[in-house]
Amino acid sequence: MSHSDSNALPTVPFASFLEKIVLASGRLFAWAYVALIIVILAQVVLRYGFNHGMVLLEELQWHLYAIGVMFGVSYAQVTNSHIRVDLFHATLSERARHRWEIFGIVFLLFPFIYVVFDSSLPFVYDAWRIGETSASPTGLPYRWLIKSVIPLSFALLFLASLARLIRTVAALRRG
Repeated sequence: MSHSDSNALPTVPFASFLEKIVLASGRLFAWAYVALIIVILAQVVLRYGFNHGMVLLEELQWHLYAIGVMFGVSYAQVTNSHIRVDLFHATLSERARHRWEIFGIVFLLFPFIYVVFDSSLPFVYDAWRIGETSASPTGLPYRWLIKSVIPLSFALLFLASLARLIRTVAALRRG
């Protein structure tokens, strides 16, 4: 863990195992941003230097950005580097903060993850079934592949959130 709030939570071996999976995935998918920068630079040079932009590169930008963001959410959950909108968090006792965190994960985050994951499966299945491609003749040929990022990234977010829940419950029990 790299942030002090995450370090304040006790270490639980199973949660640490889940976090290692998420962190390794986050480091891997972070390379999508390096690729994104290269693709953007290539597109700018082609468009403004040679007056010849490419639809394929434009679509690739969207896909790489989606990969970085979708998988980055679980990384942010594990490192506790996401943005919190909690007006009362600082005024609560440590025990109340843990209870509030557990409530948020169980009754807000987990249902949200379930709905998105469950709703994305038929969407992804149909894309795979028909071998969906770009609507543009010069676009990317494997649109089904990028749609698969939705359930995969939400499954990873579930693992990250489960690890956070386990560590928070352990902190609450520790007193």
